[in-house]
Amino acid sequence: MDPDVTPEVEIRASARRRKTGVAFWEGGHVVVVVPERMSRAARDRFAGQLVEQLLQRTGRRHASDAGLAARAAALADQYLGGVRPSSIRWSSRQQRRWGSCSLHSREIRIASRLQTVPEWVLDGVIVHELAHLLEAGHTVRFHEIANRYPRQVEAHTYLDGFGHGLTTAGFPVRTEDDDAPGEAAADGVAACAW
Repeated sequence: MDPDVTPEVEIRASARRRKTGVAFWEGGHVVVVVPERMSRAARDRFAGQLVEQLLQRTGRRHASDAGLAARAAALADQYLGGVRPSSIRWSSRQQRRWGSCSLHSREIRIASRLQTVPEWVLDGVIVHELAHLLEAGHTVRFHEIANRYPRQVEAHTYLDGFGHGLTTAGFPVRTEDDDAPGEAAADGVAACAW
């Protein structure tokens, strides 16, 4: 996504919201939820402020699969010797995982709910999934490869807290990797909740 282009914004009015609003990525656009009782002009101003805050917090690159692929390529070049997946895309179907890597097709999927995390956390997830292209299981070698990204442990810690918050709010999140340390995933998919 061009960093100078404002993303498409959808404004939703909610009777449940009284004073506050929220903005989040949904697919390739931003959804803003505002109090229903606001005038149209006030909604537009408030939505503009929320979108700007979201873009400052998450960056514009989170919005598209192309942006995700470009970031993955840059990280792969910097930390993993240029390894490339066949594709990397956001997935709204990743309800219990942060990401997955199909070992057979070399496709990577990243949970779309990570579109709101800080860039360095997303980078940790991307590097983790790319590392599966070099080492399938969560072996010692795998962790040596993934930990080439200097904030990997910090990203892991952030996601532990983020996952706890989602679980507390009623969203399903796994707390362990699908495959045991040192084992490759039986179905050919390295799926990671961390």
